[in-house]
Amino acid sequence: MALRPVTVNIKALDGPAVSRFWAQALGWSADRTGVTTYVGPSGSLVRPGPVALGIGVVPVPEPKSATKNRVHLDLATTSVAHQEETVARLLALGATPADVGQGDDVPWTVLADPEGNEFCVLEPREVYRDTGPVAAVVVDCADPRAMARFWGAAIDWTLHEVTDDQAVFRSPDGVGPYLEFLRRPDPKTVPDRVLLGLLPYPGDDEAAEMARLRSLGATDLDRERDPDRDRDPDRDRSLGDVPWTCLADPERHEFYVLAPS
Repeated sequence: MALRPVTVNIKALDGPAVSRFWAQALGWSADRTGVTTYVGPSGSLVRPGPVALGIGVVPVPEPKSATKNRVHLDLATTSVAHQEETVARLLALGATPADVGQGDDVPWTVLADPEGNEFCVLEPREVYRDTGPVAAVVVDCADPRAMARFWGAAIDWTLHEVTDDQAVFRSPDGVGPYLEFLRRPDPKTVPDRVLLGLLPYPGDDEAAEMARLRSLGATDLDRERDPDRDRDPDRDRSLGDVPWTCLADPERHEFYVLAPS
């Protein structure tokens, strides 16, 4: 048994606005299913095509905090001119420059979407030449080796590299973006605004999969974070028409596990 990453979920006050931004930014389409808007190259939540992850925009009542997100997207470019054109186009769509301590000498550009979610527009890099518009999903962490052990067992993606500074995964088909865990000294202090959505394969036992994740070190989120859920157990229990369970990895990065399709 193993799970496959299928979405990067972004919490948003104004779901339609954030969905429009990312659809235009990536050249994809937006399709609303229930409360969630799915942004991807096709209208299906699960796409076996050459781009391995879509974006699910999930409406929430709280704005993003001033704290830098611990999960962000890196966007790929094919040349210096393409990078400059991409930055200009994204600024015109509503992105804003962001300062996350990167300094003035880095070759990439840091921006934020209309609700302040940071992302990077990378300079051209050979490793990302065939990823599609999203080069990587990047997760800040304290211990990349520990993250490699947990996520290597949790998902079916291939571990390409692991060091004290980073762990790098990619789809076993060798397509789509990379999933990168980078060592960062700052601890996690607020709930994640951007998080992965995982899906079991058809026919897998969802309860057994949840038990397997917990045995690997995943934990259920504290119910006291959302006291309204005790009064209304169905609140926020689906992405569109797809029910989900929210867990956290050993470093408390939250992630969704969608019900098998």
